[in-house]
Amino acid sequence: MAMDVVALQEKIGRIDGVEAARVVAGNGHIDEIHVLARRHKAPKQLVRDVQSLGAALFDVDIDRRIVSVVQLADADLNGGIRPALTDVSENLEGTRVEVTVTLRWEDSLLVGKSTGAAANTMRPRQIAEATLEAVRQSIHLGAAVGISSMDIVTLGSREVAVAQVVLVTENSERMLIGSAYVEDDKQRATVRAVLDALNRILPDLKAR
Repeated sequence: MAMDVVALQEKIGRIDGVEAARVVAGNGHIDEIHVLARRHKAPKQLVRDVQSLGAALFDVDIDRRIVSVVQLADADLNGGIRPALTDVSENLEGTRVEVTVTLRWEDSLLVGKSTGAAANTMRPRQIAEATLEAVRQSIHLGAAVGISSMDIVTLGSREVAVAQVVLVTENSERMLIGSAYVEDDKQRATVRAVLDALNRILPDLKAR
């Protein structure tokens, strides 16, 4: 009997403290579980809750290593009409790196990945591509988006991430530009720059 991934994802989303969940599976096997939660419960307890739920309701043994938990303050968990950055991570394997970007859009967690050469000069573009891969999961099929360029530049004494995103629809092709100051790290600034380019038009592109 095939695993009901949608039902599992819905049940995980109802666990106390969990705001949103996404289950990634292929060929009937669970590959990843991403959980966005509030901070009143320890991450290890949330993982155990996910494991217990899987065993009790779906008769599935969930490996704790495939469950990732991101916790935000209550003030950051107010869902909006535009995507918000939840997490950026990198997994380095030899000469290659996999970048994972997690966004929250209303009640959904969107997870995008990009894999390529582990070169520092390519990292901003890889992060930008992962951001678009996450966004694509919730926009309608009549719109296509791509990265034209992604750079970290110096403006005065500040570093700024600048993204150029191309949007193609049935009737037009538009170049969108977004930027974000590098406040905490370049990874998050890169994601924010891509979202800044898209944010004004994304509500109209959201799949219904």
